Amino acid sequence: MSPFASTAASQLLAGDADWLTPAQVRELTHHPQTSVGTEYPHYVGAVESPDGPPRPTDQHPVFYGCFDWHSAVHSHWTLVRLLRLAESRLASADADEQTARSPTAIRDGIDARLSEEAVAAEVAYLDENPTFERPYGWGWLLRLCAELHLWDDPAADAWRATLRPLEDRVVDLVADDFLDQSRAFRVGTHGNSAFALTCVLDYARVVGDDGLESAVCDTARRFYADDTDAPVEYEPLGWDFVSPALTEADLFRRVLDSRAFADWFGDFLPDLSTDGTAAHEGFLDPVAVDDEGGGVELHFVGLNCTRAWCLAGIADTLGDLDGPTPGVPGTDRLRECAERHARQGVAAAFTEDYAGAHWLSSFVCYLLTRNAGGIAPET
Repeated sequence: MSPFASTAASQLLAGDADWLTPAQVRELTHHPQTSVGTEYPHYVGAVESPDGPPRPTDQHPVFYGCFDWHSAVHSHWTLVRLLRLAESRLASADADEQTARSPTAIRDGIDARLSEEAVAAEVAYLDENPTFERPYGWGWLLRLCAELHLWDDPAADAWRATLRPLEDRVVDLVADDFLDQSRAFRVGTHGNSAFALTCVLDYARVVGDDGLESAVCDTARRFYADDTDAPVEYEPLGWDFVSPALTEADLFRRVLDSRAFADWFGDFLPDLSTDGTAAHEGFLDPVAVDDEGGGVELHFVGLNCTRAWCLAGIADTLGDLDGPTPGVPGTDRLRECAERHARQGVAAAFTEDYAGAHWLSSFVCYLLTRNAGGIAPET
């Protein structure tokens, strides 16, 4: 049974890591720590001869595991975040569990991967392939760097310094080859513009890059300020793991003040405040995942987690207002919807199917610790 099975709704949505038990922290680190060092399976395909695809470790000596580069990046983010927030609980594991999930083992693994030579190879690959992982992987890389910035620890300082050339390269690429795009990509997968803008905006605020913050907000307004009547009846469209509508709203609550956001949100999802609205009836329910399903269907587990953190964050923002806003759903309704998504997403996330195991723990970590710094910081 998952150690989160009996978690109270108030804890699921608190966004504060203080309530996590040692067993829960170990569960959150298990798959990321195993996967960051797992080179195969990998999306580049099987290496069957010397003429086959280059080995992931040759092209990406830091972020070679987890089936793909972005998952390796956000798995490192998960490990660093849990070391920052809950290292003492991770260290309190029973002696027979002091293996790959111990703080020492996690630190040693990151140390081994984060060398100057390995980071230089990652930068060189981006130089040769400047659209690689745009924008999803770029956003997660900057979120990892923001996490290291927040952590007052000598290892974090050293890892941040080693990663700095890659961080600087990604910041340049974001400015030159993402923020100036002519339109938003409103998909529910890796190309989603709002998700990446959210990551970059959080990073800019954490590290105090006012110019980048301003540029992201300008792009967000250009992309989304005039949006109304989001077509949520089409979600999910394909194998989504983010909600295009809610991810956009989660970004815009960072860009606007609470009152302006409430006005925008009321026009963006005007029927969400009405119980039983046919177009939104399914949208408010968690997406079912076939018990026999696997592979890409596990995207829906991630979708339930991302919907949960978006809904909870929107409720937090609207809760800052005095009194209800006409046309805007009450925060209790949003939090109830968030809780149902969170419970279903977390319950299914700790699968042994590598198609989900290599990435879902990061989404649960984001959901459960979303108010513990680095995510939607105060403007």
